Amino acid sequence: MSSSVHPVDEVLPTGKLTALGLQHVLVMYAGAVAVPLIVGRALKLSPEQVAMLISADLFCCGLVTLIQSLGATQWFGIKLPVMMGVTFASVAPMVAMANSNPGVQGAGLIFGSIMGAGVVSILMAPIVSRMLRFFPPVVTGTIIAVIGISLMRIGINWIFGNPFGPTAPSIPSPEHLQWLDTVKQAAASGAVPEVPKGLAVVGSVPNPAYAQTSHIVIAAIVLAAILLIAKYARGFIANISVLLGIVIGGVIATAAGLMSFEKVGKAHWFDFVLPFEIATPIFDPILILTMSLVMIVVMIESTGMFLALGEMTDRKVDQKALTAGLRTDGLGTLIGGIFNTFPYTSFSQNVGLVGVTGVKSRFVCVAGGVILIVLGLLPKMAALVESLPTFVLGGAGLVMFGMVAATGIRILAGVDYKGNRNNLFIVAISIGIGMIPLVAPNFKQWMPHTIHPLIESGILLASLSAVLLNLYFNGGRGDTAAAVDAARQAEAH
Repeated sequence: MSSSVHPVDEVLPTGKLTALGLQHVLVMYAGAVAVPLIVGRALKLSPEQVAMLISADLFCCGLVTLIQSLGATQWFGIKLPVMMGVTFASVAPMVAMANSNPGVQGAGLIFGSIMGAGVVSILMAPIVSRMLRFFPPVVTGTIIAVIGISLMRIGINWIFGNPFGPTAPSIPSPEHLQWLDTVKQAAASGAVPEVPKGLAVVGSVPNPAYAQTSHIVIAAIVLAAILLIAKYARGFIANISVLLGIVIGGVIATAAGLMSFEKVGKAHWFDFVLPFEIATPIFDPILILTMSLVMIVVMIESTGMFLALGEMTDRKVDQKALTAGLRTDGLGTLIGGIFNTFPYTSFSQNVGLVGVTGVKSRFVCVAGGVILIVLGLLPKMAALVESLPTFVLGGAGLVMFGMVAATGIRILAGVDYKGNRNNLFIVAISIGIGMIPLVAPNFKQWMPHTIHPLIESGILLASLSAVLLNLYFNGGRGDTAAAVDAARQAEAH
């Protein structure tokens, strides 16, 4: 190979490209399939629809990775070794939308907001690329910490059961339900007054489906397996500890008769991923604004990642390249909405993998993108992931979501608190405000309904608080080098 070829543009032998590309896919796989599982189940979609979400997600991950790493015209693609995946920052607002509007209609609202945010992101990419100074480590660290804390609730509910629905802690007493049915029959004959509309029996009896010991034990085994692999394994095996923990949990659940492969057997071997297959997008201006705010935070995070990756690969990332990379975040999000999936951004654990392996070739990620597209076209693979019991995922969720929070804390550890005590106010108040929807989810019940989507997400509230407080205390000055360093620390996010 000629010495004039930059390591980023080096094309490795096919076998090596495939192996290294597969490694990138395995590192991001657990995080990539987690979001469709979370959102699909929050929407109460059927298992078949959730499997379609997973297939479409993997397909779009691969497609957007190709655009980002390979490049598509001068406008899109940073042409660095970048793997694209669903951003966890979008999970909390999407779950809030799903809880308010479950089913296909809610899915349409989510996909409409994603498409709208994608267009806004494409238009705002040149502006956001100049906003890095407003997001120093004290702000990004706070935001990432709140993201992790907010998501921990999902992992915990995966283990024990959701607070509402079939796995709620309590269920209505059968005797009370029988009495209510008798009264309804009597009301139909006119013997007693008609039952008031909306009358419901509250849960008062412990639900045997909640916090089952077998589920807790398997979740604990998954967690223990991940910790053991992370400590004693080396290199590639250590990097996929979460994925291996999930596989071990799935095997144990199958042996215990708690996991069925019936849906895998019914799924096709091959199928195309088509646009708008689950729901037609519904465009709500407030929801689009909400998702656009999330995407601005995501793109600021991506900016730090790209600058850090540029230093790791010895390729200077100028304003034009940075804008092209951020514009691809927006294009990927638009494509995600069209194919009924989610917002996309660079996966930082894969940025960390570039540093661990020392392989700088962007064509490794191109190979990873092709592998993801192939996986997206195999419905049996999506059905297998969807068949995993939630308590298996719960053990891994504690690690995945907890690592996000820990990453935020790690970034905050590098903030100067002695020389600038005001940074303490920024962190303390922003985390407190971010916890409001988590601790008091009904705080908004007397506020105008139109602003509910803007205040339902603790991540958005914490983001706005951190940015505004940083401007108030520290002004608009910022240190790009500090932002790059913060991005480099975010390998686990």
